[in-house]
Amino acid sequence: MIKNLPIPGLLLIEPKVFRDDRGFFTEKYNQKTFHDFGFDEKFVQDNFSRSLPGVLRGMHYQFDLPQGKLVSCTRGRIYDVAVDLRHTEASFGKWFGIELSGDQPNALWIPAGFAHGFCVLGSEPADVSYKTSTLYNAKGELGLRWNDAKISIDWPIKNTILSPKDAEAGDLDSYLQSPLAKRPWWLV
Repeated sequence: MIKNLPIPGLLLIEPKVFRDDRGFFTEKYNQKTFHDFGFDEKFVQDNFSRSLPGVLRGMHYQFDLPQGKLVSCTRGRIYDVAVDLRHTEASFGKWFGIELSGDQPNALWIPAGFAHGFCVLGSEPADVSYKTSTLYNAKGELGLRWNDAKISIDWPIKNTILSPKDAEAGDLDSYLQSPLAKRPWWLV
């Protein structure tokens, strides 16, 4: 099942899960099923990360070759967050967060035009898998400060472990003053 979320464009994917005393089985992605729900995004790359407890990754976005991401957690638990950077939308600057876990194989669809990040919940590492709609382009990637006061993401962890790149990311005001905020870069 595919559900619309409070920010237009974000979708929660809740696949059928078949459980028994051995565990469970689910289809993470089925092109026909997604198409039947009106979702026709094409994917070109699969990514996988493992993060230790307390790690916060993000908030990343790719302005050159904008990426949509279908994100799921395959082990452990994460709090997954998307921030709307589509300055032409009423939801600009708003964020949405949801817990994803390996025990419940839901996925979050984040279209191009959003910054994305997550933090690891609990005391176990988390494995995150995501499909992207365009190839990764390091020269076209930027970040948004994870704790920007104007966005005020309510992260459920206090002590965060950040990469140097994430710690130095720009804020929403810097984004608004950049050439990116003058054009709908996510529609390219």
